[in-house]
Formats: sequence, structure tokens, C-alpha cells
Amino acid sequence: MSDLFEVVKGQVKTKYPSIVFPEGDDDRIIEAAAKLSTDQMLKPIIVGNEKKVREKAESLGVSFKDVAVYDPASYENFDTLVESFVERRKGKETDESAREKLQNPNYFGTMLVYLGYADGLVSGAAHSTGDTVRPALQIIKTKPGIQKTSGVFIMVKDEKKFVFADCAINISPNAEELAEIAISTAETAQTFDIDPKVAMLSFSTKGSASSMETQKVSEATEKAQNDRPDLVVDGEFQFDAAFVPAVAHTKAPDSPLQGEANVFIFPSLESGNLGYKIAQRLGGYDAIGPILQGLNKPVNDLSRGCSVEDVYKLALITAKQAIMEKDTTNV
Repeated sequence: MSDLFEVVKGQVKTKYPSIVFPEGDDDRIIEAAAKLSTDQMLKPIIVGNEKKVREKAESLGVSFKDVAVYDPASYENFDTLVESFVERRKGKETDESAREKLQNPNYFGTMLVYLGYADGLVSGAAHSTGDTVRPALQIIKTKPGIQKTSGVFIMVKDEKKFVFADCAINISPNAEELAEIAISTAETAQTFDIDPKVAMLSFSTKGSASSMETQKVSEATEKAQNDRPDLVVDGEFQFDAAFVPAVAHTKAPDSPLQGEANVFIFPSLESGNLGYKIAQRLGGYDAIGPILQGLNKPVNDLSRGCSVEDVYKLALITAKQAIMEKDTTNV
């Protein structure tokens, strides 16, 4: 594992937060939860039929001694979840509809996080991003002042760490939303001990081309700079001008980034999704995420093509977010 995860492991292990995994019928989830428990990183909570989950763990040859399994059909605090869900939805759910919806493992798991029965949630191995994000937006909701949640990837290779956003949620953010994504992503970078140097990406560098698309990025850059003058944010940039010092010297000699950006804000979901996958597949970077930012409590989304190691790493990231969230709340 990279140094990033060695550091995160050390931070998480001392706090031992609880993370809920709604997909108890997935082998990868079972194996990752068992490893997290055996390594004493965190307390895994699996959602599913306890008999079937434990039989599956046994068939996979993994220890489930210290893993909790919660079944919505028999959960002792289910009535509390129902009552709180109806209250949270403010007239959009009845007692009957709430009981039905909370049989869904993602809704059930999200309510555990909302009520503090778990510190964070990891899903998406067998569900779409929408299936993971929808309950979070309805129940946990975004932090005050945040219009939309967004999804980032931490790209790791040896000692190198970069943050890419938005690669998961917002298809075509406007200038205001793009500025918000930039600020949130810088804060996420700081959570993982990355000193953020934020590049707002485009196909133009400092006005070398002019279009509605480049103007959006330019406006977003200005707004982010005005809203958070304490952050290093600049744009608009082509990727090479943000990343290669020699190119930056030629194309943007007055930029504070000087080709040393480590946080990259893509102008659209299309470009962000393509960008992280190119870095992952051609560049050999580990892509950790998507990490959802802007929510009141940590909920994160796996790729359906994830490995056991991907689940393990994202769970550690989620646990780290939960610890930071508690520390901030207690200040």
C-alpha cells in the first residue's frame, strides 16, 4: 500500500469507527469486511440476512467473528428508523411506505448513519451510483451552503497523490457549481494531508481560446478565488500548463501554480470520468473513489467493477472522513 494508506490506517485504527456495507450478498464486500475486522481497522456492519451472510463468509474461508450483521427484517431498532425516516422526509413518506423503503439495504444503511448507529457507509459494488447517492441526498443531505454533492477520486502512484473532480455526479456544472466543486475538493485534499494547488481545466489556457465553455471555467475560477482567497486556485488551464513546469512557464508565466497543480477540476463529468480512467489505465495510478463530498456524513460509492482491495481502501477513506467529521463537530 502507498504511504497515503499507511497514514490513514494509523489514524483510523486508533478511533475504530463503524462503517456499514449494505451489500451483504457480495463476495467482495464479505472479504473486505473480514479483512478490515481482522486488521482491527474499523467495525464493519453488514446489511443482509445473518444466516446467509455468515454462511457465505464461511464458504469464502474468512473470519466474521467481530463483524456485525444487521437484517432489516429483524433489526431491533427498526421502528426507530421508520419514525425518524418519516420525520426526515417531512410528509413525503407514510409509516407504511417508510417500512417498505427501509427494507432496501441502501436506505436502511443510510438511516443507520443518519441516526449515528454507524459512522459512514460504503456501497456501489452491486448498485448504481444513483442507488447509493439518492438515499444519502434524501436523508443525510448536503452541508449548509453546499448546493450539490460531487465525486472525487484520489489518484495514487508510489509517492504521488492527486485529486480529480467531479468524476461521478454532475454532468455539466455551471460556473457557480464548478467553483463550489473546486473549493470542496481542495478541502477534501486537505483532509488527506495534501496541500491543495487547484487547477481549473479546459481546452484553453488563460484565454488562448474563447467559447462558452472556456468562459464558464474562467468565471468559476474567479468565483472560487473570491470566495476562498486563502486557497491556491487558478485557471483556465490546459492540463499540460497546469502540470508541466516548462509548459506553464511558456503559457502561464504569472500563475501561482507554476505547473505544480495537484488538484484538477474538470469542466464536465464527461471529461472528468475520461481523465481519471486514462490516468488509471494508462498511467498506472490507483483510483480511490468516487469519494462523495458535501454531505453531512460520509457516504461513498464503489465502482461495480471494484476489487476486494478497492473496497478495503474506500472503507478506510470513509472511516477517515468520519473521524474528521466528528472532530470538526466537537470543536
